[in-house]
Amino acid sequence: MQFGRNTDARTAWTSIVGFACNQGFVFSLFYLGSNRGLGDGVHVFERAELFGTLLFMTAAFVLLRLVAPRARDALLARPLVWCYAALLVVGSFVPLLVENPAVGGLVLECALLGLPAGCLLAAWGRALGREPIARSVPEVFLGSALGAAACFACAVVPVAGAVLVLKLLPLGSAAALRRLLAGPPVSVLAPAEGAATLLSGKIVAGTAVFGLAAGFMETYGSDPGMATTPTFPVTLFLFVLFCIAALQLFGGGGGTPAEDIAPAEGQGPLDGSYRLAVLLMMAGFLFVPVLADFGVPGEAIVLAGYLGLSAVLVSLFLVMGRITGQDAALSFARGFTALFAGEMAGIALGNLLDLVGTRGQTPYAVVACAGLAALFAYLFLFTERDFRSLSVAVRDTDRFEEACRLVAEEAGLSRREAEILPLALKGRTGERIAAEFYISKSTVDTHLRRIYQKCGVHGRQELIDLGERTERRLAGRD
Repeated sequence: MQFGRNTDARTAWTSIVGFACNQGFVFSLFYLGSNRGLGDGVHVFERAELFGTLLFMTAAFVLLRLVAPRARDALLARPLVWCYAALLVVGSFVPLLVENPAVGGLVLECALLGLPAGCLLAAWGRALGREPIARSVPEVFLGSALGAAACFACAVVPVAGAVLVLKLLPLGSAAALRRLLAGPPVSVLAPAEGAATLLSGKIVAGTAVFGLAAGFMETYGSDPGMATTPTFPVTLFLFVLFCIAALQLFGGGGGTPAEDIAPAEGQGPLDGSYRLAVLLMMAGFLFVPVLADFGVPGEAIVLAGYLGLSAVLVSLFLVMGRITGQDAALSFARGFTALFAGEMAGIALGNLLDLVGTRGQTPYAVVACAGLAALFAYLFLFTERDFRSLSVAVRDTDRFEEACRLVAEEAGLSRREAEILPLALKGRTGERIAAEFYISKSTVDTHLRRIYQKCGVHGRQELIDLGERTERRLAGRD
């Protein structure tokens, strides 16, 4: 990745390594344990440990969305990040100490893992949301690839207990967040016109259906007492290849300018990565029934596609946070609530089909249902055209932010003046700006007069004209 300053490079690699720790732990938690069911005989609810963990992660996301902004800031504060990491380390060792816990014990274990994991993931949304999309999106793919590579190495290395190293990864994640969340909160730009509701319903619905398809398949990855995903090393290998391909769409890993995310012809790397993930997922659905006798692990291909799709959705949540002017922690909370709710529904429905279906026919019925659900989401709920629309929106938003930064830098604006400038360029009134920063209108007027003076303009309209000229100048570099 290419960066203009050493500080930017250090921050970027802190994000990459820290997010790799977070993703590596999540992969190991969900897919490198054992399938733990609830019940006896034929009435066993499979993947109960995954269902419970997802349930408590979703509860954490809902809590973050419902509480007041100050309470949310407290829940995502740097000291608590360390507490979440410690809880995850402790919780991940519980299955080694208690092999077959009662229902109450399993619920306690899932709460000990799910609640802090949800808060830590939301904190990563906030940290990544502070960076330009042209940097944060490649960091997501590169960090996910490194996390998967670490899991692959620990899964295949012939050393007893190598997987236990993965249980300490939350500490690395917290250490990175401690640095990335340092400093004052970043001022969030006001959303573009109509952006607050842009595709939000379709995104949530499509995300939930993709989660449903994955939950179907996860129910049949193994039997209770076995490893949750016996072919997971194959999945990890395919997922790393997917991330490398996705990074190539970003010009080799993020060195391209923000505007390149959506070229003039409307084709961007986000929709290309989306298409690639869905293609990989659908190929797995086809391989399960057709090539099962030839030893092709179709389930592993489906899971690799789903992990790839999850990385694309993380990027999408960052994009939505940027274009709606929303804290990315909230867009993470909303997006992952939909994804995990769909996944839990898929696990529940998969168990139901297993209960009512015949032993030989049910797995293929599940594959057909899961494949049709994913195809429906891709064709009718959240399409490539929708992704292209988001690419255009984020290009315009990033260009506006770059224009604000350039105007502030050339005019020598103070930190507070630079924070007020984007709202002034969007035509917000003094009262609206005062409410945004919790300051008096007279203080806002003073800042605006200084901005006019430093920028060499005589009023709001001339300032807006200056901003538009700067945006056109940046567009000329494309």
